[in-house]
Amino acid sequence: MKYLTGMALFALFGLSGMAFAEEVAAPAVQATVNKGDTAWMIVATVLVALMVIPGLALFYGGMVRAKNMLSILMQVFVIFSLTAIMWATFGYSVAFTEGNAFFGGFSKAFLKGITPDSMAATFSKGAYVPEFIYVAFQLTFSAITPALIIGAFAERVKFSAVLLFTVIWFSFCYLPMAHMVWYWAGPDAYTDAAAAETAGATAGFLFQKGALDFAGGTVVHINAGIAGLVGCLMIGKRIGYGKEFIAPHSVTMNMIGASLLWIGWFGFNAGSNLEANGLAALVFVNTLLAAAAATLAWMGAEWAVRGKPSMLGATSGAVAGLVAITPACGWSGPMGAIGLGLVVGAVCFWAVTFLKHALNYDDSLDAFGVHGVGGIIGALGTAVVANPDLGGTGVWDYVTNATLPDYSVLTQITSQAWGVGIAIVWSGVVSFVAFKIADVAVGLRVSEATEREGLDVTEHGETAYHV
Repeated sequence: MKYLTGMALFALFGLSGMAFAEEVAAPAVQATVNKGDTAWMIVATVLVALMVIPGLALFYGGMVRAKNMLSILMQVFVIFSLTAIMWATFGYSVAFTEGNAFFGGFSKAFLKGITPDSMAATFSKGAYVPEFIYVAFQLTFSAITPALIIGAFAERVKFSAVLLFTVIWFSFCYLPMAHMVWYWAGPDAYTDAAAAETAGATAGFLFQKGALDFAGGTVVHINAGIAGLVGCLMIGKRIGYGKEFIAPHSVTMNMIGASLLWIGWFGFNAGSNLEANGLAALVFVNTLLAAAAATLAWMGAEWAVRGKPSMLGATSGAVAGLVAITPACGWSGPMGAIGLGLVVGAVCFWAVTFLKHALNYDDSLDAFGVHGVGGIIGALGTAVVANPDLGGTGVWDYVTNATLPDYSVLTQITSQAWGVGIAIVWSGVVSFVAFKIADVAVGLRVSEATEREGLDVTEHGETAYHV
């Protein structure tokens, strides 16, 4: 017990780097694949894909001006496709095979050695799913993350620059973050304290620090939010920002996209449990309640400050709640999820109104204000809502197969701070370098004439609407 609490809480469960049957020496129990778990993971993967195309595309697209609608749809759609190929050729291997604390290796590059009979560990000893569906599930996570970033500098960046940035950022930011947070040897490796120590030494850096991230608060949301902030600062403001009225062209499309995101997020979070069981049901409920609470909190704050509640505010609040519950959803109780949603809804409203204007940066679609700020609140808040005294689940010890006693909020906040800090620094540095390379190679920003005309026609030779 002392080892697990003092040496990085190796009992972490949640969406994490997986163990494969062939990599676990002398498993303690017989490895089996459950058809129900497999079917659920197929459904969850489809739901996460739905979040990106069309969910995120419509959510973002509705917020830009009509002349840039198609460019946003194109960027999201092609980023999804580009990332899928990179994930299959080298990304999966780098993120989810054993290497060092920061990067995996290339033993499964091009999905080498993976067959229909290959198995991926879940978070119950002896329970596995087909490795191919885990590859596909994680692919959707890797695809939505760079797509989130484009919201920060929408309406003013070259399509070629977006693609080049995505290649660099995916390779040197997303993959190491995924490995640091989610790679571990799997539950069957934790047979006793000595085995746990050996297995823990092969885990990712932040896993070893005890950082809890069930479904991507650091890997997806803080990672993308910080990259977006760096991007909008380096690229500069849109022409007319702060001087002209720049309004969303279709709040209807925005609401449709937000609804698809909310529905898809059940796959994102509950699918991250990798099993169709009671914990997945808890995650489902937490996801539902956090989004609902954040919707009301954002709407209430906006109503009080501006005198009217807006549809755009309600959709933004829902997404903020989904972002915040993502790292915490497997450890929080339902009331903790509501509390986290109420906090993040109000704070993110402040971030995208007062903070953004006070610091005078043009985060076009509030990628940082919602995903960066919301992700930080969720990651740190995980330490609070996981507390069993507040209805949380505590942290599981795979050696004793029981919840760790004497949960310490302070100790866990320290571990969470490691995750937040590393995500901010790593993403900030890699993003800066990636944007610089893209700027030198192809140029980041379109010309003033192009920006005024709109990216749909000038970048793609098409328009979203013919009226």
